[in-house]
Amino acid sequence: MGAVGAGRRGSVSAIARRDGAAEPSQVRIALRRSRAFPYRDNSLNLFRLILAFLVLFAHGYYVVGRSDSPGFNGENLGGWAVIGFFVISGFLITRSRFRSNPGTFLLHRIARIMPAFVVCLVMTAFVFGPIAQVLTHGTIAGYFSNGPTPLEYIWGNLFLHVDHYQIGASLSDVPYPDAWNGSLWTLYFEFLCYLTVWLLGGLAIYRKSISVVAVLWMLSVLVRIAFASGITGGLDGDFGLFTRLLPYFLGGSLIYLVVQRWGLSPILGIASIPLAGVLMVFVPIAGGPLAAPLIGYALLYLSTVVPQPAWIARNDVSYGFYIYAWPVQQLTVIVGGAAFGMGVYLAITTIATFLLGWASWMLVERHFIRLARGSAPPSGTTLNENAATTDAGAPRATDGAAGAGTSAPL
Repeated sequence: MGAVGAGRRGSVSAIARRDGAAEPSQVRIALRRSRAFPYRDNSLNLFRLILAFLVLFAHGYYVVGRSDSPGFNGENLGGWAVIGFFVISGFLITRSRFRSNPGTFLLHRIARIMPAFVVCLVMTAFVFGPIAQVLTHGTIAGYFSNGPTPLEYIWGNLFLHVDHYQIGASLSDVPYPDAWNGSLWTLYFEFLCYLTVWLLGGLAIYRKSISVVAVLWMLSVLVRIAFASGITGGLDGDFGLFTRLLPYFLGGSLIYLVVQRWGLSPILGIASIPLAGVLMVFVPIAGGPLAAPLIGYALLYLSTVVPQPAWIARNDVSYGFYIYAWPVQQLTVIVGGAAFGMGVYLAITTIATFLLGWASWMLVERHFIRLARGSAPPSGTTLNENAATTDAGAPRATDGAAGAGTSAPL
């Protein structure tokens, strides 16, 4: 951690005497004083990796055939992790939009999401799938011809909207059958949020008026409440999922404007933690969306006081961790890893997923980021505007036993 942690705490620790103590009045002044958010010296990479782990943790229960995944207020831990991701993403993507022209913004967003996503699809279709087919059926026969075929799987999911979760019968004999990746579906809605900010960011009033952004965020909350209450206007489940996630993204966008204008206040950061918690735990349906700006403010504040290791600051593994977690969990079940209990199963899948996430970052993601930016690989990625979205509960499946045409909990 060393210099990374020390630099992050500098604005607070500067008031401390050399013996480690601090005058009470000085502490109070430091807590009240707002300061600019340290865009290159924060722990957001660490927090996103923690959120990605929570998604793996929550999914682990479903993949092994259990329905008791931990959670609260109708949402499992993975769902709340998704919320954290969307809020952080709203903050980062808004900053990216305001600092980029429209074409550059879209290029960077595509370069951040698509290459690793496509590689994951190919790896699933031509590496993970055949392994599962042989281990569960004793033969590769039929894998490349029974639908959905590997090529159907890739093509059907290539443009982020996940239409195929299964490949042939490769996962027909596992506790959570016919679902190779129950996490990828959120990327489609994340990109819709990108496009929303891409369009809104072209308006001068959106860039300059906090009240306008606040009104748009509040409207998204009201639409979410209406849809959840059965007022759908005949719109489909995709629209429902978009309304479910957009308030968090716009909440992060709102907090970007707030922090840019008034800075980050430690005392407000501390206060936002319990306030967000009360809304999230005790207010059904509307609690999470209403808490979105508080969640964002709390995470930003915590990222300035919680240190992260230097290697995490330099390498954003969270996206790769997210997209490979589910296939790793399914393969681990197939080879018998779940037989040793949830603790061992989670340890195995966490390590294996991290290694694949690391490989995705080192071999794919950072190189396409470099190509999109037209420069050398960044020395640090503490606050790159990444697609750091994750899923939560079970997948929104559209084929096979994974839940045909249904939408499972975030």
